[in-house]
Amino acid sequence: MSNADTGKDAATAGAPPAAKLTLVTLTAMVVGSMVGAGVFSLPRRFAQETGVAGALIAWAIAGFGMLMLAFVFQTLAVRRPDLDAGVYAYAKAGFGEYLGFFSAFGYWASACVGNVTYWVLIMSTIGAIAPALGDGDTALSIILSSAGLWAFFLLIRRGVKEAAAINRIVTVAKVVPIIVFVILALFCFDASVFADNWGGADYAGSLFNQVRGTMLATVFVFLGVEGASVYSRHAKRREDVGRATILGFLSVFAVFASVTIVSYGILPMSEIAELRQPSMAGVLEAAVGTWGKVFVSVGLIISVLGAYLAWTLMAAEVLFVAAKDDDMPRFLGRSSGDDVPVPALLMTTALSQIVLVVTAFSDDAFNFALDLTSALSLIPFLLAAAFAVKIALRPARENVTGVSTRWELAFGVLATVYTAFLLFAAGLKFVLVSFIIYAPATFLFVRARREQGRRLFSARELVILVVSIAGAVMGIVALAAGWISL
Repeated sequence: MSNADTGKDAATAGAPPAAKLTLVTLTAMVVGSMVGAGVFSLPRRFAQETGVAGALIAWAIAGFGMLMLAFVFQTLAVRRPDLDAGVYAYAKAGFGEYLGFFSAFGYWASACVGNVTYWVLIMSTIGAIAPALGDGDTALSIILSSAGLWAFFLLIRRGVKEAAAINRIVTVAKVVPIIVFVILALFCFDASVFADNWGGADYAGSLFNQVRGTMLATVFVFLGVEGASVYSRHAKRREDVGRATILGFLSVFAVFASVTIVSYGILPMSEIAELRQPSMAGVLEAAVGTWGKVFVSVGLIISVLGAYLAWTLMAAEVLFVAAKDDDMPRFLGRSSGDDVPVPALLMTTALSQIVLVVTAFSDDAFNFALDLTSALSLIPFLLAAAFAVKIALRPARENVTGVSTRWELAFGVLATVYTAFLLFAAGLKFVLVSFIIYAPATFLFVRARREQGRRLFSARELVILVVSIAGAVMGIVALAAGWISL
């Protein structure tokens, strides 16, 4: 055994035991991750792109595609119970260390950027009564958001069990206002307004383009469906990971679709498209008066803070497990006596802080952060889905537990097709911006390889490196030339 292996084993032996989470808590983490800023922005995001017909088609596609992904994560949790941290581990096992590293970093960066949308939306919500906060992108709002970022860092640093327990309570508290919104909107539903919104306004374009325009928004609200698998090392029972994934998804899908559809029965879509975020508050205000706006705004703040907590936990967990597997620098694999990966948590908060400052230079801080979050998550999702196909086709070579079925192969193929379509729907702009973020991350990969005294890149990994650098250069040129903008 090498000295590096001996050191790793010693570190593992001396590490504190992972906190064990029940099915209910894991499901709450999935729901808590999915129900966040996105649902409160859905009316405006959809009204800017499509009418009722396009929205129904978009939700059908998104719901089916994300259900396939949920089944993929359930399958992988059962067939490869040895793999922790979900998305990252599946990419590494299926396609090598470098793509596994990119998957870990991309998923982590996606979570960090997504966390910024929460603070932008909170400040925009309060900005309705405090103009100095604007749409969440003023100097004062950035200062207050930064204070919130670091306050949560101190909270989570106290321990995973405490943070998970808070998330479980907040999950219940934030789902209630959303359900109340749907019920009140149904009571105030105007069939004639709904009918006028059916086909979409002139600006929406063809039905295909309408549906395509909503895809990144649906990805964002469903991010978190993989939450239980990311936190799999903490599960009391491995089979609970898959169950929590499906239960969490089914618990929120109908609510998300309902929030969008009932809004078309309250206001013309052209008016919904002009509402300030959170647009759900504006819709309820039109339906029941000012108190509806206040009610949704309070629910949003509770919801967003809960989602921020869950996502920060998951983001730090991915870096921590990647470091334990020698795919990130060793300092990210350290944890406190309370099982908190403090260096990974610190790096997560730091990147969120940087992105928060960058949003000040964006024309639409919230939508930019939302779309970038979705785009960054697509490559990790695509690799996980492709790995499910791989183990279904070659179970003997992939150390599969149990027997794969034809259904599992079908789930993997459909999820792969869906995520590939999402990359197309994202468009070149966000793919290039994603490369700008991905390429510099290779420095972390190089540091990890040097710590192990290994060759930096294999021939195959060099090809991936060249592609990522070329994409980053194209993105920078496109930004500098004004071909794309933030």
